[in-house]
Amino acid sequence: MAAAKGLRLTPAALRAVTLWHRGRLLAASPGLLTRQEATSSSPEAGEGQIRLTDSCIQRLLEITEGSEFLRLQVEGGGCSGFQYKFSLDTVINPDDRVFEQGGARVVVDCDSLAFVKGAQVDFSQELIRSSFQVLNNPQAQQGCSCGSSFSVKI
Repeated sequence: MAAAKGLRLTPAALRAVTLWHRGRLLAASPGLLTRQEATSSSPEAGEGQIRLTDSCIQRLLEITEGSEFLRLQVEGGGCSGFQYKFSLDTVINPDDRVFEQGGARVVVDCDSLAFVKGAQVDFSQELIRSSFQVLNNPQAQQGCSCGSSFSVKI
């Protein structure tokens, strides 16, 4: 994680991350985004909360096994300064916040949470790619043209 390396994190605006975990595709090649706003039946995210869309919940229930959950991190990188990183994990650290909706869990460390609080996690499936992505991040100011990195509001 970037904070562990002495880097300070800022806002993020994600798009696609290619990640294979035990042969299961979490996200695929970058391309055009369709921003689907189908939110779950959970209450609106308050300050410091993360909301999951119905498609995110459905996909997580399909790919997670046992105690697995989706970890969302913000790392330094990309042409705008920060980028999102998604991975499957089973270990919850003391500084993690757990967001659960409909039986699906997303875990965010406290350093990354400062850059995504109030955002929505979605799973978008298109002809050219499928990926988890962060939508409507109130902490992000702008992103690069490819949508894989973002800068933070100051």
